[in-house]
Amino acid sequence: FCLIPLMPIIILKPSHMNSNDFHQLWLHPHLNLLILFAILLFTIFKMTRRRQVYLLDFSCYNHHLPHSSSLTLDKYMNTCKLYSTYNDASIEFMDKILKRSGIGDDTTVPTTLTSLRPDLSLAASRKEAEDMIFDALDNLFANNVDVEPVDIDVLVVNSGTFSPPPSLSAMVMNKYKMRNNVRSFNLSGMGCSSGLIAIDLANNMLQVYKNSYAIVVTTENITNNFYPGNKKQMLVPQMLVPVCLFRQNCTAILLSNRSSDRWRAKYKLAHLVRTHIGADDLAFRCVYQEEDDDGITGIALSKDVVVMAGNALRRNITTLGPLVLPLRELLQFAFAVMFVAKKLFNPNMKGYVPNFKLAFEHFCIHAGGKTVINEIQKKLRLSADDVEASRMTLHRFGNASSSSIWYELAYKECKGKVLKGDRVWQIAFGSGFKCNSGVWVALMDVKPCPNNLWEGCISKYPIHLDL
Repeated sequence: FCLIPLMPIIILKPSHMNSNDFHQLWLHPHLNLLILFAILLFTIFKMTRRRQVYLLDFSCYNHHLPHSSSLTLDKYMNTCKLYSTYNDASIEFMDKILKRSGIGDDTTVPTTLTSLRPDLSLAASRKEAEDMIFDALDNLFANNVDVEPVDIDVLVVNSGTFSPPPSLSAMVMNKYKMRNNVRSFNLSGMGCSSGLIAIDLANNMLQVYKNSYAIVVTTENITNNFYPGNKKQMLVPQMLVPVCLFRQNCTAILLSNRSSDRWRAKYKLAHLVRTHIGADDLAFRCVYQEEDDDGITGIALSKDVVVMAGNALRRNITTLGPLVLPLRELLQFAFAVMFVAKKLFNPNMKGYVPNFKLAFEHFCIHAGGKTVINEIQKKLRLSADDVEASRMTLHRFGNASSSSIWYELAYKECKGKVLKGDRVWQIAFGSGFKCNSGVWVALMDVKPCPNNLWEGCISKYPIHLDL
């Protein structure tokens, strides 16, 4: 590299220069200054260039296992009626929520929750976590035989609320006998958007350590979050909604920053934008774990949760828009003609919403509930096809927490919809309150991995749902 400045001289005047001339030229201060400047530019380039992060594969928890129990809506209600802890008001409310939820009859919960006396012990919670995480990881390693557990350099495990010592990441290291110098992280308490937070952490680690593999495991624990209480005054609706909607879920994702892995990678990470509005008191309290008057712990959802999700989404797309929108749409967004008119002339006029369908071919919206999907579809002006994967995921698997956006991507892969060059927008919301966006670019016509969780049932989807 240092000899590059000499090449034009050698090419242009080879016959008029001898070895002594080259020696004098090498000592010339101007040439040395040029070489130093070139080295400086090269160093700056190497230090500021971000490494590409590739998604090699991902695997979702297989719901048809002995430790899972299919839960039709009728079976769910019949089981709840047998619980001595639920009163008639709670049963009536839960029945109403389930009928309006958009959830179907094929979702699953741990078998410990379908008995007359549900087992809510720490041992049962830990067993649920082990079953889901190990199933997803076993399938991931089976589908990628050239990557073994000892090859993993970065491990990130996240679970919204379940965080026992030793950590879930330590549990994974112990099971798969990973190296003792693995950069291991365990995230908790960050809600349904923690999957993309874990991806962001793994991405940052892969910018530091070259030629590395990273695994991200994103899950939630149903046993640990089950609420058997009846608090009437304010949280019959607030604490029983999560009980009605959440189901078993886990996804394991394999990432790499090795340039040699580009040829076999499914996607590359293009952008990851995180928005946190926790400074606002209403946003901070809208998803809150607390105890009722009887000392029973549950997660309370406030009536402001949908409004806070909309506020977080607006701020998130304000940051994401300039990164992904085409120039024409970006100019309209930047000048905000409609926004100015709204403020100066007509306060009732709606602000300008960019057409994100010009930037993305696929949308994976967190399937937190029918209301959440409807609101995001309305705010982003999306079609029924755009939110099909979100609605079908909610119907088949319930609220899969931080894994839902991966279940939706698996749905699109199983349908053969993800083609080379397609851009995928994953949108997730979580307690705090947070809205996170991940943008992936497909590097091939993506086919579903073996043992895809939609295998065996994809032919009946999409189905018509009452919106």
